[in-house]
Amino acid sequence: MRPLVTIIIPAWNEGSSIAATLKALRNVQSDKDQVLWDELIVVDDGSTDDTFNQAITWADKVVKHRSNMGKGAALDTGWKMAGGKIVVFIDADLGESAELIGDLLQPVTSGEADMTIACFPSSLKKGGFGLVKGLAIYGIYRLSNFKSNAPLSGQRAVRMEVLERIGQLSGGFGIEVGLTIDAAKAGYCIQEVPIAFMHRETERDWRGFIHRGKQFISVSRALLHKWRHPIC
Repeated sequence: MRPLVTIIIPAWNEGSSIAATLKALRNVQSDKDQVLWDELIVVDDGSTDDTFNQAITWADKVVKHRSNMGKGAALDTGWKMAGGKIVVFIDADLGESAELIGDLLQPVTSGEADMTIACFPSSLKKGGFGLVKGLAIYGIYRLSNFKSNAPLSGQRAVRMEVLERIGQLSGGFGIEVGLTIDAAKAGYCIQEVPIAFMHRETERDWRGFIHRGKQFISVSRALLHKWRHPIC
């Protein structure tokens, strides 16, 4: 029997994009001969727009934080409410490409992997200079011996037992780096899967540099924490 699957989407001020992502996931379920997931949870991380109202139409559960607590906290809230044996984390801005979720799930549902990480296609726009990604790749390898090509990807399918073993997810934008390190050090099998997901891309402008600066700080903190407090 196929294990139950819970999808968790963290969202902060994603009112303009989250409905398209949730609708795409519902469209996948229209094929009754191949049901891929069982529960859809959105964690509204203190949004000040209409994210909650957009999500409530499509999601099974929508939880709202009273204030913005960060992505790690939103995912932590979500997985602890999940009823599935497999948990899928995806971002709110995937739009129609969320229909490709089956490619992310397959290695985990088949028992080939304990966690999968989606590798996005090459960006069509000039983004940052690779500093955050480089730091994440180097830090993950030094602390866990796992060579990652997509260390910052938030699109992941993971067995519930992995999350229960880890316990508390890293905060902010360091969530993905911390999760990869903990899963690898605990001996779980991780696969990176090329998937043609599409999402909103940051550019080389002021807003983009601020975003990547926050990422750099969060990743640095996550690496420092995992160095000082290894899971094993």
